[in-house]
Amino acid sequence: MGIGKNMSETKGRVLGELREETNTNNNNNNKSRRNRRHRQRKMSPGQKLFQTCNEVFASTGPGIVPSPQNIEMLLSVLGGIKQEDVGLKPEMPFFSSNNPRRTPKITYLHIYECKEFSMGIFCLPPCGVIPLHNHPGMTVFSKLLFGTMHIKSYDWVVDLPPHMPTIVKPSSETLTPDMRLAKVKVDADFNAPCDPSILYPADGGNMHWFTAVTACAVLDVLGPPYSDPDGRHCTYYQNFPFSNYSDGLSIPEEERTAYEWLQEKEKPENLKVVVNMYSGPKIVEN
Repeated sequence: MGIGKNMSETKGRVLGELREETNTNNNNNNKSRRNRRHRQRKMSPGQKLFQTCNEVFASTGPGIVPSPQNIEMLLSVLGGIKQEDVGLKPEMPFFSSNNPRRTPKITYLHIYECKEFSMGIFCLPPCGVIPLHNHPGMTVFSKLLFGTMHIKSYDWVVDLPPHMPTIVKPSSETLTPDMRLAKVKVDADFNAPCDPSILYPADGGNMHWFTAVTACAVLDVLGPPYSDPDGRHCTYYQNFPFSNYSDGLSIPEEERTAYEWLQEKEKPENLKVVVNMYSGPKIVEN
């Protein structure tokens, strides 16, 4: 009986210590979770976007699209960003043009860039244009923060039968760039507030141009960013009607307006983009 009693007392003492330790650990875990939720509530929308980009693009690269779960996470965070979250007002000088006879200059507010992704805001006065260009190997998330913008975008045609030409030479001059067939993905006006958009390396309108119907601002996230040393150049294009080179292509008449020919060209001389540093709510690199 004495041994049994001692063992019972010892077991009770040990169990009591274990319960106390478990309660302490649970309290610490609960405190940690509360602190984490508190930090997330205090985090600015811009900081939250930055940290989400860090997470989403950590395991991607050129031509590698983030997972569907990560895409949804980033779209959700980007969708919650408002103009005031990044310190923008339509009355700012970026959004006015002093000389209506000249092509308005575009202002790019640089927020952040690393090898994996970049964040920035394009500020366009009325009638400002970002001409047709591509995003090689990139996944691009965009959010119209305010204003009205016309967007026209294309993807290369890759699903026609082999006997139908999708690349043609417009002249006998060897230096003239080829024409390549593209399909119009989007051709419409967008009014803020609206959902963020996404384009992929080979889909979703990888080539696009923006025209400001009113003064507007677009928050862009590129993963990965442009890089000349890595072969990710920004290429500009001129578009031509499908009917210009339609021989040998048996596309139904009612569908032909959805196709155009694109030809590479030099960066437009009248394109003026001024780069300024972002001066909105501070974003801290972790």
